Amino acid sequence: MRKRVAILGSTGSIGKQTLEVIEKHPDDFEVEVLTALNSVDELINQAVKFKPDSVVIGNEDKYEEVKTALAREPVKVYAGSSAIDQVVQGSNIDVVLTAMVGFSGLTPTVNAIKAGKTIALANKETMVVAGEIVTELALKNKVSILPVDSEHSAIFQCLAGEIGNSVEKIYLTASGGPFRGKSLEHMMNVSREDALNHPNWSMGNKITIDSASMMNKGLEAIEAKWLFGLKPEQIDIIVHPQSIIHSIVQFEDGSMKAQMGLPDMRLPIQYALTFPGRLKSDFERFNFLDYPQLTFEKLNEDIFKSVALAYRAMEEGGSMPCVLNAANEIAVDAFLNDKIGFLQMFDIIERTMEGVEYVSHPTLDDYLVLDKTAREFALKYIKGL
Repeated sequence: MRKRVAILGSTGSIGKQTLEVIEKHPDDFEVEVLTALNSVDELINQAVKFKPDSVVIGNEDKYEEVKTALAREPVKVYAGSSAIDQVVQGSNIDVVLTAMVGFSGLTPTVNAIKAGKTIALANKETMVVAGEIVTELALKNKVSILPVDSEHSAIFQCLAGEIGNSVEKIYLTASGGPFRGKSLEHMMNVSREDALNHPNWSMGNKITIDSASMMNKGLEAIEAKWLFGLKPEQIDIIVHPQSIIHSIVQFEDGSMKAQMGLPDMRLPIQYALTFPGRLKSDFERFNFLDYPQLTFEKLNEDIFKSVALAYRAMEEGGSMPCVLNAANEIAVDAFLNDKIGFLQMFDIIERTMEGVEYVSHPTLDDYLVLDKTAREFALKYIKGL
């Protein structure tokens, strides 16, 4: 039987690549739900091509445009965030691939878990913000959370067959982004275009800036804590410019396992959709002779202060990761709109973490309030710069 898939954020980079994987394997998957926030034309084209049961446009102002365009198609059209929360619970869905950007992916993921759906997780912010609640819900509802991020997919693959074998440490690899090896003086004047010029990966704007600032590694460390039941001191970050080794697991006997491959997000996407099996693919194959040297470097935390901020949030727990994430989303947006400099993002995040009241054991409702409060604090701080 074909797996029935809902793709949240189908018009983004991960969503598009997921549809590429599904198109290559029509006997194994069918698209049931597609959602987008604003990309009307792309969503319409996807709906016409894949003919899902339903689509949701997050921006309610664009509902009529989508509805009219799909009037002759056998596709239901809905709008708004509440519609996304509801549609993921449908009995016609087996797997929900969450590729929405940022905090917005939290409540749909929670609702899908409560409905017993397998989660293919490409929205790291869900685990960053509410990892404890999400993992408890998944356990309670006997739901699998299958990581799509290349680093977490690598760890997941390395842990296959290792039940009962204790993990001593994991290493999350980072390409180093466009500013690897640059001086502090250089970083003071980098532009939006400089930061979006990633050397290895093709991603959406937000995650590309997170990669340039190394915040993505900080967020991934927090996500790894919850996905794999680790302590902060068991998670290390190492720069690997070639992006061939996607992450490493070190076991208590000292043995290490690494997952390798060319930097292509379609591979971890396909693995999450096909787990526990693997399907043959036509992806380009890695050739050792093309990469005679694989190198590693220490992360420069004096410049990339985001990692220290993320580890601080992870260690303090409670509301701090939620505040970190909200402040980061505001800071990234401000940088992308040329309102602040690159290095100012770190200051905004730190000030917000210090300025928003700490909550030790937040509920899901608390997270919604905390996210809003942190965003307002960060925006106010930016205006005062």
